[in-house]
Amino acid sequence: MHRRRRTALLLSAAIVAAAPLLTACGNDAHPGAAAVVGGQRITVAQLESRVNEVRAAQRAATPDQAQYAQAVARTGSLTRDTLHTMVLDRVLNQAAKDAGVSVTRKDVQTLRASLEQQAGSAKALADAWLQQYGVAPARLDDSLHTEIVAQKLAAALGVDMNSPDGQATFWKAMSEASKTLDVDLNPRYGSWDVQKSSRVDAKTPWVREITAPQTAQGTA
Repeated sequence: MHRRRRTALLLSAAIVAAAPLLTACGNDAHPGAAAVVGGQRITVAQLESRVNEVRAAQRAATPDQAQYAQAVARTGSLTRDTLHTMVLDRVLNQAAKDAGVSVTRKDVQTLRASLEQQAGSAKALADAWLQQYGVAPARLDDSLHTEIVAQKLAAALGVDMNSPDGQATFWKAMSEASKTLDVDLNPRYGSWDVQKSSRVDAKTPWVREITAPQTAQGTA
C-alpha cells in the first residue's frame, strides 16, 4: 500500500472512532443561513447551489432516467452531506492554519495527475469521484485540496493514527478549531457533532482512501 493511501486510511479510521466532539448550539439567530462558521454565513442558497451542481453532473453522467433515479436515491442525504463538507472544510482549514500547515496548487496538481493515471483518464477520475463521493467535477480540485490538508495536518501533529492517543490529538486540534470558529448549524440540518450529528447517513468526505475508485484492483 502506498504511503499516501495508508495515511488516508488511518485518518478515516480516526474519523469513525473520534471521541472529541465538534458541537454547535444550532439556533435560529441567522435566518437564511445553513450554517455560520467563523462569523461567515454559508447561506441556504449557496448550499442548494452546490447540491444542484452535483445533481446536474449526475444527470449528465446518467442520461437514462431510471439510472439517474437510482443515483439520486443512493445520495438521498446529499444536502446534509454537502453542508457537512462545507463546514468541515472550514474547520479543517482552521486547524491546519493553527498547525502551520499549507497546501500548494502544485500539491493538488501532483495528486490529481497521479489519480488520473490510476483511473485511466481525467474523465474517469471525475466520474468516479462523482459516483462514489458526490463531488461535482468542477469541485474535484477543491476536494483533493482538502484531502491533502487532512494528511498534512496529521503529519504536522506527529500523530500515530493507529493509536487512541494519536486520534485524540488529531480531534483535539479539530475541536479547538471548531471552538475558534464558533460553528453554528441551522437546526434544519441537524446539530454539529462530527461523531453523532452526521446522523449516521452523513460522511466525512474530506478524508477517504486516496486512490482512484475501482482502479486499484489487487492492491492492498
